[in-house]
Amino acid sequence: MPDRSAPPPRWVPLAAGMIAGGVETTVVWPMEYIKTQLQLSSKANPLPYTGMVSGLRHTVKTSGFLGLYRGLAPTLIGSVPKAGIRFGLNAEIKGALKDGDGKLTPAKNFAAGLGAGVMEAVIVVAPVETVKTKCIDLDKPFVEGLKHILKSEGVAGVYQGVASTALKQGSNQGLRFMWFNEYKQRVASWNAERGGVSEGAGALQNLLGGMSAGCFSTLGNNPFDVVKTRMQGTRAGQYKGTADCFGQIVKSEGFGALYAGLVPRLSRVVPGQGVIFMSFEGISNAIRDAADVYRS
Repeated sequence: MPDRSAPPPRWVPLAAGMIAGGVETTVVWPMEYIKTQLQLSSKANPLPYTGMVSGLRHTVKTSGFLGLYRGLAPTLIGSVPKAGIRFGLNAEIKGALKDGDGKLTPAKNFAAGLGAGVMEAVIVVAPVETVKTKCIDLDKPFVEGLKHILKSEGVAGVYQGVASTALKQGSNQGLRFMWFNEYKQRVASWNAERGGVSEGAGALQNLLGGMSAGCFSTLGNNPFDVVKTRMQGTRAGQYKGTADCFGQIVKSEGFGALYAGLVPRLSRVVPGQGVIFMSFEGISNAIRDAADVYRS
C-alpha cells in the first residue's frame, strides 16, 4: 500500500479540490437556490413560501424542475477554481504553520482555513456569488442577468459585498478545516487502536466528518452569510456597508433575522461538505497512487 503519511506533492490538493468542488456544487445546488431566496426575503419583499420543502415544491410547480438550477452556471464556473484555491492554499499555509514535530494545533488549523477562505473570497467567491445572487433576485438566467448587471451597475456591480463575503468565507473555512482536521486525527487514532488503517479515515468516515464540519461552521457563521447575501442583492444600496447591514437587520427585523435560511443552508451545506471532503480525500489518494504507479 502506498505511503500516504508523507505530504503530497503541492499540486495534488489543488487538483483534487477543483474536481471535488465541481461535484459538490452540482449535487446540492437546489438547496442553495432556496436558501438564497429565503435570505433575500424581507417584510417588504416576502416570498410565497417559508421553508425548504415548500420552496422546492413552489419552484418546481411554477418554473419546472430546472428552475431549481437557476444561478448554477456562475457558481459552477467559479466552484472549480474556488475549491482548488481553498484546498491548495490551506495545504500551503498548514505546511508553513507546522511545529517542529509536524503537528498543528486547532488554532493553526483555523488560521490556515481562514487564510484560504479569505483568499478564495477575494479572487473568486465575491464576483461569482454576486452574479448568482442577483440572477436569483432578478429571476434571470446567467447571461441575461450578467448583461443587466453590467448595463445598470457597471463592472463594480459584479464585485459587490467583498468585505462581507470575506468575513463569511474566511470564518466558514476556518471553522470547517479546524473541525475536520481534529476529526481526522481522532478517527486515525481510533482506527489504529482497533487494528485498522492508521493513516487516515475511510470514505464513510470522511463523509460523516465533512457533514459534521459543515454543521459546525453553519451554526457558527450564519449571520455573516445573511449579511453577505443582502449586500450582494439588488437592494444593497440601502446599506452603507457591512456593519450598517448588520445593524439595520437587527434593528428592523430582530436578531433572529440573522439566522434566516439556516435550515435550508444546513440542508445544503451539511451534505455538501460531506461530499466535498469525502471527494477531496478520495481524489487526493487516487491521484497520489496513480502518480506513484507512473513513477515506478
